[in-house]
Amino acid sequence: MTVHMVHVSPRTLTGTQRHGHLSVMTDETDAILSLLPTRLKEARRAQGLSLDAVAKLSGVSRSMVSQIERGESSPTIATLWNLTRALQVDFAGLLDEGGQDQIEVLRTADVPSIENRGAGCTIRILSPPEDAGRHEVYEVRFTEGGMLDSQAHRRGAREHLTVIEGKLVVTSGGAQEKVSQGDTARYAADVPHRITADRPARAFLVVQDA
Repeated sequence: MTVHMVHVSPRTLTGTQRHGHLSVMTDETDAILSLLPTRLKEARRAQGLSLDAVAKLSGVSRSMVSQIERGESSPTIATLWNLTRALQVDFAGLLDEGGQDQIEVLRTADVPSIENRGAGCTIRILSPPEDAGRHEVYEVRFTEGGMLDSQAHRRGAREHLTVIEGKLVVTSGGAQEKVSQGDTARYAADVPHRITADRPARAFLVVQDA
């Protein structure tokens, strides 16, 4: 299926063009578009991202991102979609006059997962991409005999494992502990470490400074 996108800036419409069906793109559209520069800049700064970082994440050039934030260029729908995805903000919420009062929801069907990091375990990534290497949050599901075997992360890295269902055995360096449903294990992750399950289990794993 081919989608044809037409970019129309309300500032370029003539008086004649503003009649009829295009009348909906007058005051209301101008008001919505006037919110974009500020909202995009706020979203970028809230994520602690530079213009270069947003450009890399979105595929939109740095100069274009800068022009949009300064109100010097109106983005196409495709460009705006790429920017909102990169900034992890809701498309509609970005234009909502209510401001920053919104809740971002990551639906279960949209949660990315990793299948090849262990035997008999599935890792679902719950933290946003910009937190990678700093504060990563995962849901880990183990089948019977499942194991997540990890090499040492960078110096100072730690993991926090909370068991939601079942029982797990955590090994960090030369230390080993059994953790049951409701327990939380905190341990060094800058040494080889392993999580194993004799029976099906589920846990939340937080990795700091990976």
